[in-house]
Amino acid sequence: MKPFEGIKFIAFDLDGTLLDSVPDLADAADKAMRALGRPGVSVEQVTLWIGNGADILIGRALSQSPEVAPDLDPALHQQARTLFDRFYDEGGHQKSALYPGVKETLSAFHQAKIPMAIVTNKPAQFVPHLLEQHGISDYFSDVIGGDTFPLKKPDPHALHWLMDKHQLAASEMLMVGDSRNDILAAKAATCYVVGLTYGYNYGQPISASDPDVVLDHFSQLTGVVRI
Repeated sequence: MKPFEGIKFIAFDLDGTLLDSVPDLADAADKAMRALGRPGVSVEQVTLWIGNGADILIGRALSQSPEVAPDLDPALHQQARTLFDRFYDEGGHQKSALYPGVKETLSAFHQAKIPMAIVTNKPAQFVPHLLEQHGISDYFSDVIGGDTFPLKKPDPHALHWLMDKHQLAASEMLMVGDSRNDILAAKAATCYVVGLTYGYNYGQPISASDPDVVLDHFSQLTGVVRI
């Protein structure tokens, strides 16, 4: 595998890339639905529904479908989202875990003085605690959540913001993610992108989104970025 040349900054997605978080997300979504007297949701369903942020996830849970019902009551949607946030916070993220090789690989990049950022569609309020909980918060210069800016992935706004802040050319940035939203954001920003096969991508192979490189294991990243 030929390494990328000239990478000076790496942006990472969180859920499905660094962290297997579906069990906690599914628990919170299921509790929110049942608290409202709605049908519960399973880990298998939520695995196919995440990636577009919490509002869309809850809309899908209420609709029991990957497509959010167009006639969904906005007040019910907001009530469900509030319940979801509460249950997700109260659960303490105890069922989430880093994927194999994540901590060691991030540490290697950190020691090589390659700056890194989180660019996730997860609500920003939950991200710092998760990073601290898993001992990786010190590795990132920037943490961007799904509500940090008005636009989230697949829009490239966050990647453009990072390029501006750190004075990077697009060819000097790498995006690493598991979802088509990550690939589309990177392509729109014209930066390099690695797609990981093990995460959450609506049941579709990540190769279908045509990332520059496809990897099966996170630790393989040290073979595609020179350190």
